[in-house]
Amino acid sequence: MGCQIVRVAIPDFSAAEALSVISGKSPIPVVADIHFDHRLALLCVKNGAAGIRINPGNIGGEKAVAKIAKACAEAGIPIRVGSNSGSLPAKFAKRIKSCPEGKKRQVLAEALVESAIEQCLMLERHGFKDIKVSLKASDVPSTVLAYREFSKRYDYPLHLGITEAGGKFRGAVKSSVGIGSLLLDGIGDTVRVSLTGNPVEEVHTAIMILEAAGLRQGCPEIVSCPTCGRTEVKLERLLSKVEKEIEKIKIAGGIFNPAKIAIMGCSVNGPGEAKDADIGISGAKNGRMILFRKGNIVGSYNESEAFAKLVSVMKSLLK
Repeated sequence: MGCQIVRVAIPDFSAAEALSVISGKSPIPVVADIHFDHRLALLCVKNGAAGIRINPGNIGGEKAVAKIAKACAEAGIPIRVGSNSGSLPAKFAKRIKSCPEGKKRQVLAEALVESAIEQCLMLERHGFKDIKVSLKASDVPSTVLAYREFSKRYDYPLHLGITEAGGKFRGAVKSSVGIGSLLLDGIGDTVRVSLTGNPVEEVHTAIMILEAAGLRQGCPEIVSCPTCGRTEVKLERLLSKVEKEIEKIKIAGGIFNPAKIAIMGCSVNGPGEAKDADIGISGAKNGRMILFRKGNIVGSYNESEAFAKLVSVMKSLLK
């Protein structure tokens, strides 16, 4: 679906063993997410993990951290450390709880930064510096403040995200505001959108955020107009059909070249406002639909004919 890195949870030894199969067959890097038991991390390094995600504070102490650092250094893979608002050490949680309500966001952001720094220093004490860092809260302003402050002080790669963002709609909005604002600041190296539901929706949302921030070309980019009094077609239904067709093509292994596809409600927004689209379709009078390419009308058809021709042209945009 366009994902470039995948992370899997490793709760036990059977999962760590399964990683050898997953990493061996995956066309993209597989990162192992581990808590509490350093032995799981060591086994995942052995079984082909492309990176390890740990919290040095809950992995079993300095000796355990030293073993993981040594194994990752020998394997040449990075370690991601993370501060999370829901699992900060007690000293930070106490500080946040006791501060005035109006300062909680700032204090939380500072706690996320300090906690992340402590984790980095623990790894550095064992000679390991191939580190990436995340500083996540479910509160968007706190998260943004934390990343901005950390990026001023350290040059470690940053993994962006809003943790426990919620369901498909609310989570997408929160992630877009938080991740998007940081990307536009020039902050961030990897992105994870956290949604309750199918992880494929996380990938969809992350890609759309990257496209909107100008950091990734649409493959393809879909533009569509809002419904207004000029709309001559059931636009929402048509857009859904096109998106499902694109997803079906991708699931079958198709890879699009960067392209813009326009789904428009009327001829004003069609070849007019969307004239830069590689391919587009718009409603017209008397139940007809216009197919256009780069602002030039190809023809007028009924809806089923127009959709079939659109799909045919879309497939010609594949690599």
